[in-house]
Amino acid sequence: MKILRIGFGNAVVSSRIRQIRAVKPSQWRQWRQHTDQMIKLIDATAGRHTRSMLITDSGHIILSSLSPEVLEERLAELGELREKGHS
Repeated sequence: MKILRIGFGNAVVSSRIRQIRAVKPSQWRQWRQHTDQMIKLIDATAGRHTRSMLITDSGHIILSSLSPEVLEERLAELGELREKGHS
């Protein structure tokens, strides 16, 4: 089991990640209105700006303040990026 560090002491099991998406501030404001009703939303930003969201195989959405590029680099270091085909 390989663990992906997503910032501020938070981590995700890398094999559970299905997609990494960039979050633009304008998109996030609009999307955030609908997330208050979501039960499977995990905010791992520690109060910082949301730069990416990770979608897991269980349907959880995990918010991170790290950029998608940094997360993809970390996945590549774990040897998971090519296998999973993250975008």
